[in-house]
Amino acid sequence: MTKTYVLDTNVLIQAPYALESFEDNQIILPLAVLEELDRLKLAEGDRGSNARQAIRFLEKLRLHGSLTEGVPLPGGGCLKLEVNHVGVSLPEGMIPGQSDNRILKVCKGLLEDGQQVILVTKDIVARIKAQMLGIPAEDFTTDQIPEGVEHYTGRASVYLPDEAFSEFKKKGLPASLCYMVDAQGQPKPVQLEENQFVLLRSDTAEKKTLLGRHKNGQILPLGYSGVRPFGVKARNVGQQFLQEALLLPAKEAPLVIVQGPAGTAKTFYALAAGLEKVLEENREEYRKLLICRPNAQFDQEIGFLPGSEQEKISPLLRPIADNLEILLDQEGSRGRRGEEELRGRIDYLFESGIITAEAMNFMRGRSITDTWLMIDEAQNLTPRQVKGIITRVGRGTKVILLGDPEQIDHPLLGARSNGLSYAAQRMKGSPLCVQLTMAPEECERSDLALDAAQRM
Repeated sequence: MTKTYVLDTNVLIQAPYALESFEDNQIILPLAVLEELDRLKLAEGDRGSNARQAIRFLEKLRLHGSLTEGVPLPGGGCLKLEVNHVGVSLPEGMIPGQSDNRILKVCKGLLEDGQQVILVTKDIVARIKAQMLGIPAEDFTTDQIPEGVEHYTGRASVYLPDEAFSEFKKKGLPASLCYMVDAQGQPKPVQLEENQFVLLRSDTAEKKTLLGRHKNGQILPLGYSGVRPFGVKARNVGQQFLQEALLLPAKEAPLVIVQGPAGTAKTFYALAAGLEKVLEENREEYRKLLICRPNAQFDQEIGFLPGSEQEKISPLLRPIADNLEILLDQEGSRGRRGEEELRGRIDYLFESGIITAEAMNFMRGRSITDTWLMIDEAQNLTPRQVKGIITRVGRGTKVILLGDPEQIDHPLLGARSNGLSYAAQRMKGSPLCVQLTMAPEECERSDLALDAAQRM
């Protein structure tokens, strides 16, 4: 049976291609949505760009018929601009002129006309209001990870015959030699993804372990286990895996996705490895570090802040500066060196172009080559933004996406719909992507941070 979907503005602002995502069903756009698109078309960043893209698509449809009467969509179904139902009554206390409530009036009016209506909105409050009025409501899920899909951690613990341990250290071993143990204690075959990290346990001595990475059916020893990038030493298994992922050359692993709770050294280690590559190796691999941190307020304009672009985005980069202070003052001699000298060294890295920082708004249209590109707090990106970043990567660039899907500040994103989770799911098994989820017990910030992460 054909359904009628009423789209909220926020769906088109996040995914302007949504108009072509409903197969053979009918899409209704209330007049309030068209007016909001018009208001947003001059906005900075993705909001303005997506609003303009949606408007251009509507203009193409307009040339083929009347939008108020309904126009066929290229992929099936039809789209109609709804200008009626302005007089539909709402419960007392709901302001009739608000955009959300105008959209709800259209839904209620269509329901009263006997149509099978479903409101599609990214706004949780709008979905709650819809339920109050007896209107079915859904989130736009095209770019979401489906319910029930197990989170991919990029790591596995497996068993290996004890006699194979010495052979593994020389050249690695076929993954077929490894096995897991089921709930009944019975061995079962291992299914590993490409580039998945492996903790190998002896089948006779539980505490006898080795670390490796799955590649082309083989489990290979870690190649960078003895390295200390910018003087930083791995303190746990997760950090050893993280170090391996970061130090692999861009031609082998141009994309690294690191998830995990605060305090597990995601940003700290990515900065240390980047500085090692750019400073200590004389820029042989990368020309510079480029750091981006999304504005969590839904691509909010940065223009309201005074100063240059760098001055405007500096509040977003304070966590980066904190980590740089630790890296540049690892001897703990801040008292001798002084805060001024330490601040001067950090300023030099930015002023000399060794480290640059840019707002996400200005990444559109770029082609980035020979760069160590860090995207911190990537859980606040939309799937469209993540795709835009990864597809702009040129030769010699390594992209590191860092974040915690449990700490999302973007008002329209969730654990299954944010760009970090989306990229992790879509790039799972890619030979060009290495993924890792840090465990809460691998928190190294402080004893208090670890205790809080486990208790709270």
